Amino acid sequence: LASNIGVAKNKIREKEPIVWEILQEVMQGHPVLLNRAPTLHRLGIQAFQPVLVEGRAICLHPLVCKGFNADFDGDQMAVHVPLSLEAQAEARLLMFSHMNLLSPAIGDPISVPTQDMLMGLYVLTSGNRRGICVNRYNPWNRRNYQTKKSDNNNYEYTKEPFFCNSYDAIGAYRQKRINLDSPLWLRWPLDQRVIASREIPIEVHYESLGIYYEIYGHYLIVKSIKKEILFLYIRTTVGHISLYREIEEAIQGFSHACSYGT
Repeated sequence: LASNIGVAKNKIREKEPIVWEILQEVMQGHPVLLNRAPTLHRLGIQAFQPVLVEGRAICLHPLVCKGFNADFDGDQMAVHVPLSLEAQAEARLLMFSHMNLLSPAIGDPISVPTQDMLMGLYVLTSGNRRGICVNRYNPWNRRNYQTKKSDNNNYEYTKEPFFCNSYDAIGAYRQKRINLDSPLWLRWPLDQRVIASREIPIEVHYESLGIYYEIYGHYLIVKSIKKEILFLYIRTTVGHISLYREIEEAIQGFSHACSYGT
């Protein structure tokens, strides 16, 4: 790929796609050590499985900041790469962050949610979850939701839109078409069960082609004339969708790490 070191540096400087692929292959399953000076206790240096991101800044997980005593005011961290098999084994068995969940001084949990995390979770999940009974309009209306302009030049949303997947919903939020706590209807996989306290639908709406909608408090079911379930929509918000995606990615990453370790 490169005849000499100078050509290789030029490829890295120009950010060619092949460089990214090579880095991902080299770092696959290879831990790195992060050290924040001064190293006052054992948790000042920990091992991590790196994830390549764009930019020149190190993205650190918030749960390990307390061990490093990091406060994001311009702290610098050194990155060390263990080369020998013995060093890699020591990093995996003794220095990985999930192996250092307790404080070595007093034994209390050190990887606990901080006030910022709790406030963020509250903001994500504090949307309108009172159900459709409080709304005066038909919640199953599939027409494009309308917006009206208020006195403070902000748009108030009077319809609950339907989305086929979470990517469309988050895209609409980034385009400022909906708010973080705006209620919406998201298509849900039929093989995933929806847990609800109400067994009898609140309303049933019929269309001319025989399709009808069974509307519950927080979800609705679209059925055919043969009473077959066609679609399932849940009533949620962009904040709940974002939290669900983060949890899903964390579970998938943990499963991948376990399968790689075995």
